[in-house]
Parts: sequence; C-alpha cells; structure tokens
Amino acid sequence: MIQSLKLAHQPQEPVSAPSTARSMGPVPEQVEPTIDLEDVPVEEIQIDPLSRIVFHTDPRGLAADRFRFLRMRIRERSNAGKLQTILITSAQPQDGKSTVSLNLATALAERGQNPVLLLEGDLYHPTLAERLGVKDGPGLADCLASGVQPFSAIRRLAPLEWYLLPAGSKMPNPSELLHSDRLAQIMRALTPHFKWIVIDSPPVAPIADALALARYADASFLVVRAGVTPGHAVEAAVESLGPKHVMGVILNGVEGLRRLYSKYNKYYVPGATDKQRNKAEQ
Repeated sequence: MIQSLKLAHQPQEPVSAPSTARSMGPVPEQVEPTIDLEDVPVEEIQIDPLSRIVFHTDPRGLAADRFRFLRMRIRERSNAGKLQTILITSAQPQDGKSTVSLNLATALAERGQNPVLLLEGDLYHPTLAERLGVKDGPGLADCLASGVQPFSAIRRLAPLEWYLLPAGSKMPNPSELLHSDRLAQIMRALTPHFKWIVIDSPPVAPIADALALARYADASFLVVRAGVTPGHAVEAAVESLGPKHVMGVILNGVEGLRRLYSKYNKYYVPGATDKQRNKAEQ
C-alpha cells in the first residue's frame, strides 16, 4: 500500500507532448454521437481494501493526504494554463502507477463534483477492471480495433463517482492500436465532456506505448518506487517523455511514515487521554 507520495520534480516551463509516434495510416474520421454523461450507465462496485484506493478506504491516512496535496498542485497548474489530460506512468513495471491512477481519479472527482474519466491505456497488462471488480465488456482496445463508440464502453462507478474506460478485449497488436490515428479521434471525442482525464499508461520501458499516449496528455507524472527503481531508469524515463512534459515524480512506498502519521493523528484526536498522548510522544 502507498505510504507516501512526494512531488519531487516540477519544472515551470509549459508542457509539450513528445513527437515520437508511428501511424497505421489514415483512418476515416468518425462522427461521435452527442452524449450526456447522465446517460452513461452506473455500475455499483465493492471497494475492497486490496484495491488500494486509500483515498476512499482510508481518507484520514497519510496516503490520502498526499493525494490531496497532488490534487492541489494539479489545480494550481491548471489555473496557470491548459492542464486537463494527465498521464500516469512509471519507469518500470510494479512501481505502483495503476494504484496512483485509481487514487488520483478518486481525489479529482471529489465525490462526483467533477466529471473525471480514468482511461486504462495499458493494453498489454490491464489491471484496473479486475481490481475494481467491474463487469466484462468492451473498452479502449475495442474502440481502437473495431470502431466501437467510446461512450458505449464507458461506465460510471459508484460509490467512487468517476468514469472508467477499461482496456477491454485482449488484442494481438496493442502497440499498433495505440499508435493509430483512431486514438486521436477517440481523445477528441472524450475531451469536451470531462474536467479531468487520467490515463493509466504502461511503463515507459520496455515498450513505447507510454510515448504514444503521452501525445494526448497535457502533462505526465512518473511513479517510482523508493529503494527499488534504479536512478538511471528514472533519468531515462524523464528523457523519453521530455523534461518539460514531466510535471512531477511521485515517490511511492516510503517506509516509516505510517507510524509517525498514526502517532500524529492519535495525539490530535479531540478527547485523547493523557496516556494516549504520552504513548504518541514516545
């Protein structure tokens, strides 16, 4: 479980997406139907602690507080310029980028006050639908490969109160799909309907899918695991994305802070006994 998040790098230059991409050739422009988000079907899900959506399951914990801080910084950047679509990626697998994506979407949605879409862009190793326990159905891969309309694949999740476009069906050529022009059409159709779009991207290495998705993001966050992710991998990932595009580095898995924070909470809980306070100060 995430114990700490740290915004470790925050350049002030305007973000600009990387230009590296391949194309599968021209795709006829498709006209998306007019959509009202109120018409998107609601799917009730059970939030298990194993889902690690700490912003929902442990809203008073340190990790939830770090996501509030991250939300605040995103708002500040948004007020200073265009920031609507955010890419969450990592330098390597197992650094926790999907956990960050789930919690950031929950934080930005603010219990349904803001329309937020979480787009599952990791078509090789999707995990969000399984972690959330959502029903099987079409998703991003089907929209890219078969022309499925994206809004027919989106579902609104309760009680999280944000929208999910899952990865969908397993395809033999996910990288080709993400490098196709159809992805641009889908993003153009989605963008006007949401205040925030969070893209759960594959890791930057070893494949280039994250760079294909980064073309459609206003900024990216790089998730690294404390004591695990090599420094050279972080540097290579920032260089691949472009330093101006990387809004911050999120440090995941910092040990030793949970105990300190629980002591802080115990000490400041109204009505705490002297014994509790003395124990907290030890």
